[in-house]
Amino acid sequence: MADELAGLAGLLYELGLLKRYRRTGWLVAGVRDPESIADHSFRAAVIASVIAVLEGADPERAAFMSLFHDTQETRTTDVPHLAKRYLTTTPNERVTEDQVRGLPEPVAAMLRGAVGEYEEKTTPEAVCARDADKLECLIQAVEYREQGHQNVQPWIDTSLAALQTPSAKRLADEALRTGSLTWLPRALNGGHAAH
Repeated sequence: MADELAGLAGLLYELGLLKRYRRTGWLVAGVRDPESIADHSFRAAVIASVIAVLEGADPERAAFMSLFHDTQETRTTDVPHLAKRYLTTTPNERVTEDQVRGLPEPVAAMLRGAVGEYEEKTTPEAVCARDADKLECLIQAVEYREQGHQNVQPWIDTSLAALQTPSAKRLADEALRTGSLTWLPRALNGGHAAH
């Protein structure tokens, strides 16, 4: 049991790397201090729950998968899509298997299950979680564009093209139609639209 507890503590420290590791694709777009992998995963989990509830799927399961969808990047880092053309990558399920080796079996099974379901793309919740990953990227690109980064359109285009669910597509259209601070006047007016 002591070895399993040490393994669990080690995993928690390892996952903390996601707060420090940056999403490297944004560097290509000229973003000097891009979001962390943890930043991305947090908002993806929120978006996954929203998409799932709109699609009649389980929002908790979709958010749970989104929370763990990039945990392998503690060991592989965030490899930009351009680099993936030239590299052979290890499947996420295999990285997760290495990460959970020696952990208590209920914890290991939980993590293997979340990552496996996400990667299989067959359940409604996995589809919602994958859409959340793309929609979060699109929203982040819009925010970076508003901050003056002009090279983000390819991220918007590829994210939009990858969306599968009607709800994610509608949310993407609205995110593109509005902007990152459109919500603020409504919040300042007590939830009512500004006149």
